[in-house]
Amino acid sequence: MASRVLAPSMGEGIEEMTVVNWLKKEGDTVAQFEVLVEIETDKVTNEITSPASGVVLKVLAQKDEVVKVGSTLAWVGKAGESLETSQPEDKKDLSKAATIPAPDVLELTKVVEKPSGLISPAVKKLAEENQVDLNLVKGTGQEGRVTREDILAFLEAKKTKQPQTISQPEEIVEKAEPIPQGSVSGTLLPITSIRKQIAERMVASQHTSPHVLSVMEADLSNVLRHRTANKDAFAAQGVNLTLTAYFCSAIVAALKTYPDVNSSWTEEGILRHTAINLGMATALGEGGLIVPVIKDAGSLSLQGLAQKINDLSVRARSKKLLPDDVKGGTFTLTNHGLAGSLFAMPIIFQPQAAILGTGLMQKRAIVVTDEFGNDAVAIRPMIYLSLVFDHRILDGESGDRFLKKVKEGLESWM
Repeated sequence: MASRVLAPSMGEGIEEMTVVNWLKKEGDTVAQFEVLVEIETDKVTNEITSPASGVVLKVLAQKDEVVKVGSTLAWVGKAGESLETSQPEDKKDLSKAATIPAPDVLELTKVVEKPSGLISPAVKKLAEENQVDLNLVKGTGQEGRVTREDILAFLEAKKTKQPQTISQPEEIVEKAEPIPQGSVSGTLLPITSIRKQIAERMVASQHTSPHVLSVMEADLSNVLRHRTANKDAFAAQGVNLTLTAYFCSAIVAALKTYPDVNSSWTEEGILRHTAINLGMATALGEGGLIVPVIKDAGSLSLQGLAQKINDLSVRARSKKLLPDDVKGGTFTLTNHGLAGSLFAMPIIFQPQAAILGTGLMQKRAIVVTDEFGNDAVAIRPMIYLSLVFDHRILDGESGDRFLKKVKEGLESWM
């Protein structure tokens, strides 16, 4: 008897996942527990194995399709075996035609209503933001599901005066105006699942909270002296002591002093978080960006932070993170200086109150004052710290107090 390949539960609160890549296609032989498909949740890639040995009889969820937990992704069985895919009698037949009035009627009414269970929260939000009636959109996903691509196609069709058609006895299609051809040619690159998630969340963040940028610079002389004196001892214990560990430690100390920065905005009030869960943005090259979270960072020493940073960074770049590794962050650090930038304006990871960016460390000539009040020019390793915060939660003064605390923590390191 054929076996279903199901979309598994990946943790509390995860209801949907995206099909990233099929490693087997229909007709391929597969062994039990052999990897069939890669799925992605919150930019974490996981592998799903075959429940039995046999042949891939049918693939139901295509690449880049969003599926719900518990839905059937594929069937595996003996070659030529028939599939048991009968639907329950009470299930609505979404293939039935929608009824719309004649062409001279301006309002479309009595359209088949999409069952709410087939519409994801992300799709519903996208439709609401663009004032799209989901009943007018033809779903191309599994079981008639309306996907993001369906919404975007519908909006694009409206722009070109060629509305997306609905399954109906007599389709109403307006003639599209010709699109002017420019003189610039190029290659259209497909948008990956991870790039779509990044785009959606960054745009949503900008629309959610008023972003304010504050920049200070810090002298890392003491940090570098401490690292030089201790990195071999850390290495002997299998820990790579990076500058990121010092940044995290200074952030944790500042968050303990100014806990309002470790909070989130809600309609009921400002939620001040008890634990400090520190996200650290990690570049994946062409694969985009992911933010693993150091849970309860406030309880960790410099060595403990360094160990967590090492572990999460390695697993992020080898695609070994678990869904829980990227959830629950209360503040984020992004070290954009690794790519060479001096300072930047990072985008807040919602629903956090702030994000701190660290720029490229440079040796620069600065004015220093000795204990007797004498000024002199000296060469120091300097770095810009860029804090972007939610102006609903923090004002300029409170944001600057926090940033100054981070600066002082780095400059006074013993």
